[in-house]
Amino acid sequence: MTMKEIRQKEIRQKEIRQSIVTIVGHIDHGKTTLLDSIRKTAIAKKEAGGITQKISSTLIPSSLLEEKCSALLEKYKIKLEIPGFLFIDTPGHAAFTNLRKRGGALADLAILVIDINEGIMPQTVECIEILKNNKTPFVVALNKIDAIAGWSRRDDDLLANIKKQASYVKEDFEKKLYKIVNSLVNYKFDANIFSAIEDFTKQIALIPCSGKTGEGIAELLVMLAGLSQRFLKGKLFLSKEARGVVLEIKKEKTITFVDSILYDGTIRQNEQIVIASLARPIETKIRALFEALPLAKGFQSVKEVKAATGIRLSLPTTANVIPGMPFASATISNIKTDLQKEVADTIKLDKEGIIIKADSLGSLEALLGLLRKKGIKVGKAGIGNINKGDIASAAANPPLEALILGFNVQTEPGVEAKKAKIISSKVIYELIEKFELWRKEKQVEIEREKLSGMVFPFKIKVLPYIFRKNKPAIFGVHVEAGILKAIQLMNSKGKSIDKIKAIQLENKTVEKAARGEDVAISMPNITIGRQVKKDDILYSDLNEENFALLKENKNLLTSDELAVLQEIVRIKRKKNPTWGI
Repeated sequence: MTMKEIRQKEIRQKEIRQSIVTIVGHIDHGKTTLLDSIRKTAIAKKEAGGITQKISSTLIPSSLLEEKCSALLEKYKIKLEIPGFLFIDTPGHAAFTNLRKRGGALADLAILVIDINEGIMPQTVECIEILKNNKTPFVVALNKIDAIAGWSRRDDDLLANIKKQASYVKEDFEKKLYKIVNSLVNYKFDANIFSAIEDFTKQIALIPCSGKTGEGIAELLVMLAGLSQRFLKGKLFLSKEARGVVLEIKKEKTITFVDSILYDGTIRQNEQIVIASLARPIETKIRALFEALPLAKGFQSVKEVKAATGIRLSLPTTANVIPGMPFASATISNIKTDLQKEVADTIKLDKEGIIIKADSLGSLEALLGLLRKKGIKVGKAGIGNINKGDIASAAANPPLEALILGFNVQTEPGVEAKKAKIISSKVIYELIEKFELWRKEKQVEIEREKLSGMVFPFKIKVLPYIFRKNKPAIFGVHVEAGILKAIQLMNSKGKSIDKIKAIQLENKTVEKAARGEDVAISMPNITIGRQVKKDDILYSDLNEENFALLKENKNLLTSDELAVLQEIVRIKRKKNPTWGI
């Protein structure tokens, strides 16, 4: 026997694992719904905002693939050599697709989900870039074909069903299909509908499908099988030592479990493992071991599990175990040092910046990645609820950084954020949107404070609540636009009437009142019924110098302030046509 034949025999004798497949794409394009169609569950409806917030896994064994897709496997001449797929369903934002193992992407393959009706969206682009950077082979699931106007299911075979659609429906389908094909060209990808591809190493396969009706799901699985056979030969061999990632700490009745993904090697009951943490590595023993059943139908107790699959661990204590942390067999050389370096490389912070808190290492990594892309510095990051120490740290920051972003965490009881802003959400894209809005508003606030001596435009309406007619006159007003402050007022004819002495809201003196608020104001030199009457409209009285400053800084004015400013200018120019010119 030649050396080549010996090596080939050795390779054949090696065990291979399931291909790990991640499902990625833009928010609400139907990633989890597609997976639901495979496993016949209804996870998507349970998620916060309809968005997957935790990474979950689903095992699809080769026996199920052969049962569901036998005709298509035969049609495309694909012989299954892998033991199946382990699907990882990720949260909507592309940053979560970068779930990692030892410096590389955890996923072997990916499904990029695109709503055929919406096409490529901003987060689709981010997914594409990550797949390109990681050199991850992928197929495109063109989801929601059932939402195409006039679409109906007329045949169980996808291609036959497309042909049987009404001519106007088929035309609309093809228009949307080739719009996406042309869009992918911009990202240096040659793509086509899967049935027209001759060489899958050179073109990206597009599979029309519907997570809602199940159309195209078998074709999608077969294309993944084909990719596995073509791209992953020699890359799925199992190591001896176990390596995995903690997904979630889950409590059921009185027992706490560690749900994880085992992505390499074999793990056994009573084995010693090392789990990375934010402080020092945790060395612990597996008391009980459970393996995920196919199609996410629960767990079964086992003595030994081989990758790749979902597992559940029962440990002596889970006190310091954090979701997202890597773990490995304790027998691996230098494993403690390697795992802690992996965590340190993940959480690289700036010398100063905002504070972020999240429920897992993966969430933390996602937030860090997003904020770095936007040029936002992060000075402190942690896992767990927001506490008094976080508030104190944030309050010590400059105004634009006096902020705590919290993803899927709570603020501990008794913690008050008086000198720091807390923004939290269970939906990551909402968290980022809220942060960007706050930063924009805060920047305007800071700039306006620099011009504290300047009078900003506002408009108020006199209410029928007269508390005192004169010396001083005290009466109710409604803030129609802008921010009311204690300054000189004029009436709708441009006549200056008096300066506000004080503003009261709910019997408390305040410095200002916002649009929409009802407050009481006092004015010492007027009499109600003479200078001011019920339903009068009053304005901030601007001089020309102040107006010139407002023109120079109009970017600091809100839309309603700009509108009021125009009203004031029209009133002033009735008396003086050259006012402000």
